[in-house]
Order: sequence, then C-alpha cells, then structure tokens
Amino acid sequence: MGDHFQDTGFVPLGIAVLTVSDSRGEAEDTSGRLLRERATAAGHQVVAQAIVPDDVYRLRAVVSQWIADPTVQVIISTGGTGVTGRDSTPEALTPLLDKPIEGFGELFRQLSLAEIGPSTIQSRAFAGLANGTFLFCLPGSTGACRTAWDQILLSQLDHRTRPCNFAQLIPRLLES
Repeated sequence: MGDHFQDTGFVPLGIAVLTVSDSRGEAEDTSGRLLRERATAAGHQVVAQAIVPDDVYRLRAVVSQWIADPTVQVIISTGGTGVTGRDSTPEALTPLLDKPIEGFGELFRQLSLAEIGPSTIQSRAFAGLANGTFLFCLPGSTGACRTAWDQILLSQLDHRTRPCNFAQLIPRLLES
C-alpha cells in the first residue's frame, strides 16, 4: 500500500457546514449546530458556516466559493433534499460535481430505513466530489444529520479508517 495508507495519527479536515432553509435562523438551526459540534468533537476544524435560503443560485454561489477555497476540504449541507415545496439542493448543487458518489445516498437511505421506515424514500441525500472538495448533502432533520454523521461521515472523514475512506483521497493528505 502507498504512504497515504500509513497511520500517522489523526489529521483534522477543514469542514464547511451549510444549512439550507427559508425559515431557520441561527437559534433554530439544530441540524447545522449538531454537524458543527460533531465535526469539532471528532477533531476537525469548522472553517465556514452559513444559513442560506432554498434558492438555486444563492446555494450555488456559496458552495462554489467554498469549493474554490483551499482551506475547505469537506462541505456538509443540511436541508432542501426533500421532494416538496422549494426543496432544491440536488438541483442546485449536482451541476457543480465533477464526480457523484452514488453509494452515499444509497447507504444513507438504507441506514435511515431502520429509523423512519419507508419514509426514507423521500430523501434525496447525495454526495460527490467537486474540485477536490467532498460535498455531502443531508436532509434537514437533526435525526437524519445524526445518522449520517455517526454512521457514515465520522469514519469516512478519518484517514485511519480501513480498508478505505474519503479523507485519504484529499490531495493535501496525500502530500503529507
């Protein structure tokens, strides 16, 4: 195996957290808060955060800026992945992806099936890679964010996880 598979201890990632909501402010943003707290508790650095209305062009503008920022290796969004009303996160952000990661949404829905039953089919959670930045788009519920972080992202954003993980694929980590 290559050098990037050697355990050199934990390597913190720069994470940006985006809450997509037309109605939530900082005080009501329990999902964004949970993600920031979980990321920080895991040893990562939350380098950016924002609450943006569910508007295709405003979402693209914020995420495009973060994708171009070398301090942001991972973007996690919460909200706007449903099928009703103004839910438009997939439509806004999938055009920015260089490579989709289909397995993320599939695994998320499989895990949430045990928690919310067949209602999980209404989630359009997805992930992908854009300009070397990982993008994970989660539903807006705090429970969904907890499931995604605790059961997928925590281990996949830790380069020590074997047999493989997303963190080891980040160029900055490959150079060290």
